[in-house]
Amino acid sequence: MLRSPVALLTLAFALLLAACGSAPATQPTAPAAPTDAPAPTTAPTGAPTAAPTTVAREATLNVFAAASLTEAFEEIATAFEAANPGVDVVYNFAGSQQLVAQIGEGAPADVFASANRSQMEAAIKSTRVVSGTQQTFVRNRLVVITPADNPGQIATLADLTKPGLRIILADKAVPVGQYSLDFLAKASALPAYTESYSPTVLANVVSYEDNVRSVLTKVALGEGDAGIVYTTDAALDADNVAQIAIPDELNTIASYPIAPLADSPNAELAQAFIDYVRSPAGQQVLVKFGFISASGS
Repeated sequence: MLRSPVALLTLAFALLLAACGSAPATQPTAPAAPTDAPAPTTAPTGAPTAAPTTVAREATLNVFAAASLTEAFEEIATAFEAANPGVDVVYNFAGSQQLVAQIGEGAPADVFASANRSQMEAAIKSTRVVSGTQQTFVRNRLVVITPADNPGQIATLADLTKPGLRIILADKAVPVGQYSLDFLAKASALPAYTESYSPTVLANVVSYEDNVRSVLTKVALGEGDAGIVYTTDAALDADNVAQIAIPDELNTIASYPIAPLADSPNAELAQAFIDYVRSPAGQQVLVKFGFISASGS
């Protein structure tokens, strides 16, 4: 049967459409999985590492101490620093009254060691020392000294009244200065000396010093014929000064108190230093320099 050209064209077109409809649909291509995982990120060279778990303890301990304690406390510092690596003990040695003035003005300090109770009380009034924290840690006593060649020919306490002598004392604001005045007052109350003793001796005073070491130095250099210091001071310069003892009934046994400062940034270390000073080891050093032990007081 013959088909018309139009019919044949229509048939060919239908067959073409059927062939296209049977072809499988094209699927989208998935991206290929990476063959290698990315390398882990590392800290750049030189980045800081974690802090060490332990750090050496370093601290400066500021100790304000009476001048008469200089040599003994310096030896104590050496032992204390050895037992506490990283700790540096820094001293301020002066007359106790000078130290209290500095403390009252706010000078940084951790420990105060006074040569008498009254200056410690003054530090307490400044509010920088808490009442009740002070402890007596050592004692001392007075002695009259002369230059080794004794130009004033002073052999007894009564000789201090000789006209024309040059006597050097510490100022009454300094503990040893007040103790010296107390000695003269006690002597004046005894018949052996009479009440004129104190004013007569004081008339021979040519200088009042700010601390006991100045008295010692001036007498040793011959700038005075006599002076009154602690026995511990006289022992330091035995080649250049001679001593005249003051009997117990006229002497003053000076008590030295020590206390931490209430605002110390090193409170634990300050107390450790005080404990060491009062320990048998600390007391042994103090006795070595002529002080009277106050252990257990």
